[in-house]
Amino acid sequence: MKFALLSIVLSSLVFSWQFPDAPVVWQVPTTHDFGDLERGVPTTTTFTFRNVSADSLYIDNVRPACGCTSPEWEDVMVPPDSLGHILIEYDADDAGYFNKGVKVYFNGYRKAERLWIEGWVEE
Repeated sequence: MKFALLSIVLSSLVFSWQFPDAPVVWQVPTTHDFGDLERGVPTTTTFTFRNVSADSLYIDNVRPACGCTSPEWEDVMVPPDSLGHILIEYDADDAGYFNKGVKVYFNGYRKAERLWIEGWVEE
């Protein structure tokens, strides 16, 4: 009986544990549509977030889906209720439609935030 009760309590603790909610709220949509782009002319967009956690945080890492996309960010602590920025550049070397993802990791959070860029590169 004690073993069954202990097993139920431990199971409920394991299944109720989850990753913390996202520490940020994005101030712009998480997908940016560049529209029509000229081939070979790089273009950029900036994603802005607000730190909604109780602690200061920083961008631990940003991982683009391919080499055609490059991120830039400041390596600084963002206090609670303050804004931070990530600049994403797309090289526009390949003609046609593109849809590229970028994963953003914040300190203390294992789950990445996902950003997207899309558009059409003219011949």
